[in-house]
Order: sequence, then C-alpha cells, then structure tokens
Amino acid sequence: MVSNGQANGHVSQASLKAGFSPRNGNAPTYPSNCLEFLNDPLAVEKAIPAKVPLNIIVVGAGLGGLATAIALASSGHTVTVYEQAQKLGEVGAGIQIPSNSTRLLSRLGLDPYLKEYVTEPESISFRRWQSGDVIGLTRLIPNFREKFGAPYYVIHRANFHSALHKRALDLGVTVKVASRVVGYDIEGPSIVLANGETASADLIVAADGVKSVARGTVDGGGKPSFDKTGFAAYRATVNVERIKEDPELSWLLEKPALNIWIGDQRHVMTYTIGAGKSFNMVLSHPDDSDPSTWDQKNTLSDMRREFQGWDSRLEKIIVLIEKTIKWPLISGVPLPRWVNGKVLILGDAAHAMLPYMSQGAAMAVEDGAALARSLSKITNAADIPRALRIFEQVRIERAGMMQEASLLNGKLWHFADGPLQEARDAAMKPETMGLPFSHSPNQWSDPATQIWCYGYDAEQEIDRAWTKSEL
Repeated sequence: MVSNGQANGHVSQASLKAGFSPRNGNAPTYPSNCLEFLNDPLAVEKAIPAKVPLNIIVVGAGLGGLATAIALASSGHTVTVYEQAQKLGEVGAGIQIPSNSTRLLSRLGLDPYLKEYVTEPESISFRRWQSGDVIGLTRLIPNFREKFGAPYYVIHRANFHSALHKRALDLGVTVKVASRVVGYDIEGPSIVLANGETASADLIVAADGVKSVARGTVDGGGKPSFDKTGFAAYRATVNVERIKEDPELSWLLEKPALNIWIGDQRHVMTYTIGAGKSFNMVLSHPDDSDPSTWDQKNTLSDMRREFQGWDSRLEKIIVLIEKTIKWPLISGVPLPRWVNGKVLILGDAAHAMLPYMSQGAAMAVEDGAALARSLSKITNAADIPRALRIFEQVRIERAGMMQEASLLNGKLWHFADGPLQEARDAAMKPETMGLPFSHSPNQWSDPATQIWCYGYDAEQEIDRAWTKSEL
C-alpha cells in the first residue's frame, strides 16, 4: 500500500530533489505504483463496465451521493437516488477539489460540467497570524499536474453540486426529492420512506451525511459517535469588488491562490471562487459550546472579536463580511465496519472529518469510485459480499488515515507563539526559498504526504486489493 511507504519514510534524497515523476525517471524508492497512471493516462480514462449490472439505491443527493451515483451509472448499473430535501441545493461557500479527486472526476466525465466554475490556484501560502508574512509555500501550478497528473481546483459548493447533478441526470440516474428514508432492511435489501412506501434493490448505498440513519443499521444500532474537536468555523464570502477598491488588499486578487493565516488555536483560509467573482473565507476558532446555544445574530461581532490583533489587512477583509454562518467542526470516530448485508455507508456517514486537509468531499468521491470499481470485478450476484468486503477494507484504511491527517493539521497550524511555532516555521522556510527539503510540517508540501494524499488512486487500490485476495 502507498500508505506504508509514507509511514516508513523510505524516500531517497535524489527523488525528493528532482520530484516524483516517472517522466523524469525519479519514482519513489519504496514499493509504490501510485504514479503509474502518468505513464499511460489513457489506460484508466474510462470506467470498467460491470459484468453484472445491478439495480442500486443511493440514499442522499449531496456531493458524495451524486458522485457515487455517477460512478455506478458510468459502470452500467441502474441507479436511483432518494433525497429528503424538497429540492436539490447546497449551503456553504467554497470547497477544494484536490488532485486525488479531480483525477477521478475527470474519468467520470465531469470536466465539461465543471469547466466554467472551477478556479485553479497557483499556490498555497501559509502566513504568520500577526504580520501576514509567508512562512510556508506549496506551488500547485505546474507542480501538481506534473507530479499527480491532475489539477488542484477550488469551486463554489453549489456549483460543484449542480455539475454533479447534471452529469448524473445525463447518465440516466433517477433522482427523487422529497423522499426521506427512515429505515433499512439489510435482508431485502430495501428502504422505508417517511410516507410508508418501500423500495428494494440489489444494493443500498447510504450517503446520508453526519446525521446518518443508516449508520445505526450498519453498526448494530449505536448512536453516531464523534470526537469533540473543540473547534467551530465561520464561513463567508466577500464581493471581490470591495477588495479591489482597497490598495492594501487588492494584491490578494492578482492571481488565484490560497492564503492561510495561522496562529494560536485559530486560522483563516481564503481563496477566490465563482470564476474570480467571490472571495471565500473560512475562519476556524476554538469553541466547545453546544451549537444549540449559538445565536446566529451575533456571529459577525463574535467573528471579528475572535481575530482582533491579527494581520491588519486580514482584519480589514473580515470587516467587509456582511453575513456569515457558524458551523461546528466534528471528526467521526473511525468505524470497524461500513457494510451490513447489502447495505453500506460512505462519505460523511462513514468518516466525517475536520476540513483541515480539505479532503472531506474528496474522500466521498474516492468512496464512490472505489465501490464502482470493486463491483465491476464480480462475475455473478453471489460475489457482491466479496466486492463489498474488499471495498470496506480499502476504504476504512484510507479514510481513517485522512481523518488522522486532518486532526494533525489542527495541531500543526495552531501552535501558540513559542518554541514549537518557531521550529515549525523554520522547517517550512526552505519551501518558501525554493530550496530542496525532505520533510515539512506543511502537509501540502511534505513529499511523503503529497504522494500518499494526492498521488493516491482509489481505483488502482481496489485493483491491487482484488489481486491480493486472489493470490
């Protein structure tokens, strides 16, 4: 597995200096085929047709549910999506689509659907909370396309959702709104709707989010279990025209880029979305209070108070925010199983995580692609349990590690000023100067983490797991 190389750290200095890419002959020295797709990109451009077409129900038409429906339909399965909302839509603002996700979405035919909405940032800059000085730098263009064969995008969540919905419909997926699922029968398998109706299928896939009803069916009836992170986030957008008007702020719009101010228990992430028309902001801060006690009418004043004394330019941008929503940040406890009979959970229902690696939605996309790939291997319906077992094994390991990486960033970014902060900043300095480095507390730049995170190919990992199971 790719993760073993990352954990053991068996990476040569020569490879680190030259960059991992079969194109220049510098592949990782540890056992890994994670960059193999760069040698022959056409070999994996299209979904593998299912030998046993199935009738599959997907519960939940969020990003993960629609991505899963697309992956399954692309393989030739008949897919019906049940969504409890009266009409489809997404709340929130910006979302990142990292290379491990864009590679899969491209194979699933999403490129023309996303083209007019995505922005490709040139870099990610980590900035000191008080001054805004750059202390860490990840170059995304052209590095990520060259190393991982796929771009790194940002997009408005609503546009991402709309693109997925259109692609799903064009593939023949049926999407039923106002259809709340209240129960599951693992033997059927079948679902029970709030109006008393039932629907059966060959397989039930529940992508029903952090408040998943299906999770109780899969884990034996236990209540949702989450680690209390002690953090919350304000999410907001600012009209870029307001930023352009201020010479002290307009530099933020000169080129597409992500900027992250990091400090004691807090950070602020910013980037442009909507083809450069909107400036997205996520402001994370400590808060372990009960969300039911929050008064959203006070969010603007509360938010500004949280970041008093930070970079004066950042404070000016925060003042431009006219409305914001406060969200609790949670991390799901890794589950021992995602499958019970022919009912399975994926996405946030299975592995909710902090957004600090920007991989939550990407993991759901990987889940859907991995499931479709595993099902494509079976030659008769009796093999469905085996396909689900292999899917579960591969995805539990991958998602659990990403949950861990996200939690780690919550520590790395939030040091108070002092020895740990100084050591972290010193370790990131070479990347800001264009010097070679073998490790970095910036996980976007750290060579081993990069390969594991962005070079990971969910479909190829399923292929390997099937091959291993047949030995």
